[in-house]
Amino acid sequence: MEVFTTYILIVINALLVTNVIFARFLGICPYLGVSKKISTSLGMGVAVVFVMTLAAVVTWPLQTYVLENPKLDLAYLQTIVFILMIASLVQLVELILKKTSPPLYRALGIYLPLITTNCAILGIAILSIQERMNYPKSIVFSAASGMGFTLALLIFAGIRERLELTPVPKAMRGAPIGLITAGILALAFMGFSGLGAH
Repeated sequence: MEVFTTYILIVINALLVTNVIFARFLGICPYLGVSKKISTSLGMGVAVVFVMTLAAVVTWPLQTYVLENPKLDLAYLQTIVFILMIASLVQLVELILKKTSPPLYRALGIYLPLITTNCAILGIAILSIQERMNYPKSIVFSAASGMGFTLALLIFAGIRERLELTPVPKAMRGAPIGLITAGILALAFMGFSGLGAH
């Protein structure tokens, strides 16, 4: 039961308290770029959850058994190796989406290859190593962080869809109102920061 509680706390923490976008400020480019429609945001979010979880599955053993191996002493290559692994995983996701869901593949457009350069995926992979999480915790943390990313995208996309139907002053349309909304959402999520203190 105690182990189950630990994993629940990891999920709640990654979703709300240390949300990858609102608390860690990683992955802002796709957050602002893909969040115009809920359907596209959901597709991007699912792709990020998939890649982020797979990244944890691959990078943790790579770091533990290869890069930190005293005989090899390759820890300094962590960032390069992780980027290469994430780029390979994104190519895999791109191929799968192209075959299974062409409309979603077209809707994501340029943002799908940009998952490769999404600092949230690399950041979470490195963070789980830095916080010395074990393998299962690392996978749960990465999946929950991806879900937190998806949650942020969906909330923001829902608000932006409503803003399209709202009479916004001309000077505030587009990026200005989007950035103000993103700031207010980040402030709202700061209210969860007290949950991490206990």
